[in-house]
Amino acid sequence: MSYHCETMRATRGVVLAGGSGSRLFPLTKTTNKHLLPVGDVPMVYHPIRRLVEAGIDDVLVVTGAHHVGAIVSQLGSGAEFGCRFTYKVQDRAGGIAEALGLAEDFAGGGPVAVVLGDNVFCCPLAPHLEGWTASGKGAMILVKEVADPERFGVARFEAGRLVGIDEKPHAPASRFAVTGVYFYDAQVYDLIRGLVPSARDELEITEVNSRYLLADDLHWAELSGEWSDAGTHDSYRRANKLVDRR
Repeated sequence: MSYHCETMRATRGVVLAGGSGSRLFPLTKTTNKHLLPVGDVPMVYHPIRRLVEAGIDDVLVVTGAHHVGAIVSQLGSGAEFGCRFTYKVQDRAGGIAEALGLAEDFAGGGPVAVVLGDNVFCCPLAPHLEGWTASGKGAMILVKEVADPERFGVARFEAGRLVGIDEKPHAPASRFAVTGVYFYDAQVYDLIRGLVPSARDELEITEVNSRYLLADDLHWAELSGEWSDAGTHDSYRRANKLVDRR
């Protein structure tokens, strides 16, 4: 089933920096959460830098309509980062999968490395891209053991084998959260078009990953080093502490 026959060097980057940031209110009353500082730079700089360090020099930034001007003013052309930026606007908070669907033309039929704009981590991405290429699978997710897995998609294992992904479960089957780092081949857009909105009226990325898994077309690995999202007040503080310890 896999379409994944492209080389790692052809991979383009996608940073998803939309959403309302309601869980960080009132910090986000007048700004996009991805422009809040984490360490000495805006939050969104961290995933961009991880992509560029992996050799990815074409990066699409997807953001919401209300803050696109501020995002573009902050990031510019990409010259500061050693890459080229393209921008797309997500008109509503319709979910991660909906936002990723906006990357289809940008990807041009090639693979994409997708990072949520509130993900802060130190682990290099190049080894994971190489592992994905070697696996021959159409998609790859990175997981991380966390103290609060119920906030995330959670990996379900049987005898060390990934058998399912549960979205924000009340009783998590493991402590391994699916981080906001994903790799996809070109079939991801067909899968997104086949989704129906969830109870939250969003197109869920967990459903996309589950469909790859059902087709035995999903590779996974554990993200090494420290990782945190920065989407809540607690995790925002944790992300800043992570950066301060470097």
